Amino acid sequence: MQLQAACSPTLSHQPHRRQLVGDPSGRPLSLSSHPVGISFKTSNIREEFFPRLRVVMRSQSTSDPIELDVSLSPRVNSVKPSKTVAITDQATALVQAGVPVIRLAAGEPDFDTPLVIAEAGINAIREGHTRYTPNAGTMELRTAICHKLKEENGLAYSPDQILVSNGAKQSILQVVLGVCSPGDEVVIPAPYWVSYPEMARLADATPVIVDTGISRNFLMDPKHLESKLNEKSRLLILCSPSNPTGSVYPKELLEEIAAIVARHPRLLVLSDEIYEHIIYSPAKHTSFASLPGMWERTLTVNGFSKAFAMTGWRLGYLAGPKHFVAACGKIQSQSTSGACSISQKAGVAALGMGKAGGETVATMVKAFRERRDFLIKGFSELEGVKISDPQGAFYLFLDFSSYYGSEAEGFGAINGSESLCRFLLDKAQVALVPGDAFGDDNCIRISYAESLSTLEKALDNIKKAIPLLKLPVSIN
Repeated sequence: MQLQAACSPTLSHQPHRRQLVGDPSGRPLSLSSHPVGISFKTSNIREEFFPRLRVVMRSQSTSDPIELDVSLSPRVNSVKPSKTVAITDQATALVQAGVPVIRLAAGEPDFDTPLVIAEAGINAIREGHTRYTPNAGTMELRTAICHKLKEENGLAYSPDQILVSNGAKQSILQVVLGVCSPGDEVVIPAPYWVSYPEMARLADATPVIVDTGISRNFLMDPKHLESKLNEKSRLLILCSPSNPTGSVYPKELLEEIAAIVARHPRLLVLSDEIYEHIIYSPAKHTSFASLPGMWERTLTVNGFSKAFAMTGWRLGYLAGPKHFVAACGKIQSQSTSGACSISQKAGVAALGMGKAGGETVATMVKAFRERRDFLIKGFSELEGVKISDPQGAFYLFLDFSSYYGSEAEGFGAINGSESLCRFLLDKAQVALVPGDAFGDDNCIRISYAESLSTLEKALDNIKKAIPLLKLPVSIN
């Protein structure tokens, strides 16, 4: 079988003696026992935006070509892959190849899951809790979540206003899909978690970015927010403490934002509170739904991954008005169904550890704070680096833009956050995430969810690599 390609070199695959055979009428294809080679060409349908790929097949027994459309949907083509995941995977591959890369890209605590939680998961298996749960989650876990929200956040919900999902990420996506229509706008402060704009695009909504800046500790200016709102504004996403900046919105600022939200009848708020327990005194966490008039407007997302070091357990939840939660539950019922039964048992144990996770989580937060303070002191010694002190989470979002335009021998020019991260991966063997993935190309993100000894080595490597860059202008 010979195949032609109009847009790319032929991709030949001949591991099996099989061949697709069919006809242009669209009748089903059958298999025969001849080798097959495959190549791709594009049609001219909307080619400038979404090229359609077709596998062109020509049987050895006939000259009639048969085309198989293997194009992807415009919705998928509009979405960019997660740069955080890509860099983490690249760094992992380098480590597996023997390169001693220090991985500070992923937001994953280095602590083991607390023993009481792990034991609850083990006991769940031993006791036979290994079957499907209700789509919304077990009544036991949803009741525990309601108690947590009441005691810690001042929020009153009933179990039918809670949806347990396979991680907070799934909960966020289901909110966006559940409330946004094509043409709606999702308002997102930048820097933002990498997935927010892409989730908006998956819902055929338009992400509208509200820029902040390091001079305001990456906190949104209410006046700037209001200038971005209109009748298409459907969802405002807030993340406090923030990924990637670690910024924490004070209650007074949230109250100003709430007053603006109240003036826009269509506008809902998604409050991403996954880092609420990883917060450094004197900063305090405020749930947006607890503000006057905001309970009806707010969909609160939280989970177990960060504070309880349960990233692999994949457990998160959504709380909000029943109408919206039920819509998200409908999406979940047709995609993943209920979360892992074993993880849900472990989640009950996590919520039973005491307010804000008790002493176990407090010990983790103390370690994160020590790491933060160490890195802030270390990076403040580097010329030209601007620092905003994070008040929560476990990230530093550092402005390295003064080094843009410089050259490194054997590497080339540094023209943005991505090339700087490639330089640090090459010369310092430290994997970081470029700020352009978060909507601010001036910065790079460092996760300090690693041991202090690992961070000491990473900082030392970076300090040795940075002098290889010659600053384009003097720093005063």
